[in-house]
Amino acid sequence: MTTTQDALFRALGDPTRRAIFEQLCAGGEQTVGALTGHAQVSQPAVSKHLAILKQAGLVLDRHAGRQTHYSARPGALAPLQDWTNQMTRFWENRFDDLEDLLKRIDQ
Repeated sequence: MTTTQDALFRALGDPTRRAIFEQLCAGGEQTVGALTGHAQVSQPAVSKHLAILKQAGLVLDRHAGRQTHYSARPGALAPLQDWTNQMTRFWENRFDDLEDLLKRIDQ
């Protein structure tokens, strides 16, 4: 697994971070304050989660005066989609092999 995939899995492995990322995907650009209201955790905790999401490339930040606005980068999930597709093909092939084996056993 690549370092990028590892960072994405680590970032999204936490349910609060997943919820923040999903909120940004659904609601568009938002401030830390707006995200704190949805996350039901403290503002410092949301900021820490956003830093991890940003480090993984899942969010972008934009400074406007004293406010920081965050937006999701859904395209950053591409390495996970590639991995998921690879695993899907692997297991589909395994199940096809099992089905062939079971047919041969029944004959």
